[in-house]
Formats: sequence, structure tokens, C-alpha cells
Amino acid sequence: MAYTGEVAVGGTPDVHELADLVVTKVAVGPMDNNAYLLRCRATGEQFLVDAANDAGTLLEVVGTDGLAGVVTTHRHGDHWQALAAVVNATGARTYAGREDADGIPVPTAAPLDDGDTVRFGRVVLTARHLVGHTPGSVALVYDDPHGHPHLFTGDCLFPGGVGNTHGDPAAFASLLADVTAKLFDVLPDETWVYPGHGNDTTLGAERPHLAEWRERGW
Repeated sequence: MAYTGEVAVGGTPDVHELADLVVTKVAVGPMDNNAYLLRCRATGEQFLVDAANDAGTLLEVVGTDGLAGVVTTHRHGDHWQALAAVVNATGARTYAGREDADGIPVPTAAPLDDGDTVRFGRVVLTARHLVGHTPGSVALVYDDPHGHPHLFTGDCLFPGGVGNTHGDPAAFASLLADVTAKLFDVLPDETWVYPGHGNDTTLGAERPHLAEWRERGW
């Protein structure tokens, strides 16, 4: 069946088959969080985006082929509750945005700055530092050499708007500016967006609404 990105806690993961990369999306707790297992087709190496919760579910998706690394997109607790258990079970190397690392209770082996690359197998992800939802939130860009980019946004970009900035006008302005400059201004409409909660979207679906988001202030 074609990938839809529609998953539910306790339900079946959805698998997005790309030429060089397989993306498995699974929903876990505690707040209908999304986790994404990325697998390099050439080498079989795997990488996890957000060990949010339900370690047993995540380890079942990982399977017996091991886990090279896990990135925590930001410091909020609903995105790292299974991190310790997953790392203890797999020995995966930990990544997170530098400014958020001290708020994550599992030590970060590789702090990420804007533009840093993460490699597993033959796959390369580029970190984009987006300030506003948290000080050190990162999105990860996979620039598919055989197609359009794929973007893992954590809680910085969703269908219908940027992430929650808790009524702070400065934080909202910062997040919208970073999302605009580092994502919308440099990536094409076809870019597939995998958010930290809920359904997927594309930059093209969201781009017409940037002015509306700026006007409403959230």
C-alpha cells in the first residue's frame, strides 16, 4: 500500500520506501508522538528520530539489525522518555541540538549546530537549528539524490503552523523567521515533512499560509 503517514498509538507503523532510504513512522505515547526509524538500503544501518516513549515498541521496530544513532529533536520530555532504554539496549550514539542537550537526561554524545551533518550508512542528514519552540530544536533534512528532500521537523513545523511558542511573541517571531529562512526559502515545495506529532505534510501545502501565520501570531 502507498505511504500515507497516518499512524495511531498501538497501530501498525507506516513505511515510506525511497530509493536509498526506508522511513518507518510509528506513533507512541505520551502525547501521540511520532518516532521515525530510518534505514540505509545499501548498508542496513539504522537511525532513530525521537525515542519518545514505549521503548518496547521502538525496539520491536528496530529489530535485530541494531541502531547506529538516535537524535532527540528537542528537550521536551515527551520526545525522550524512551531514550535511556533504547540507548541501553542498542548502544546507539546520541545526538541533539547543542542548546538543548543539557535538558535531556541522557548525555548527548554529538551536539548538533546548524548545518552539521549526521551520517549512517551512505545516508547523510543535515541539521537545521530552529530557535523558538525550544532554544536548541533541530530539524533534519535528507536531500534525496533520486527525488525531493525529506524533512524531520520535531515540533517546529506542523500542518497548519509552526510549533507552540507558549504565547511568547519573541519566540514566535524567532521560530517563524528560522523556519522561513532555513526551510521554506531553501527547500522546494515537494519537500515531504515528517512532524513530531500528527500527519505529514509538504512545504508546498504550507507555504501559502506563511503570511497568515505571521498575522495571527502563532
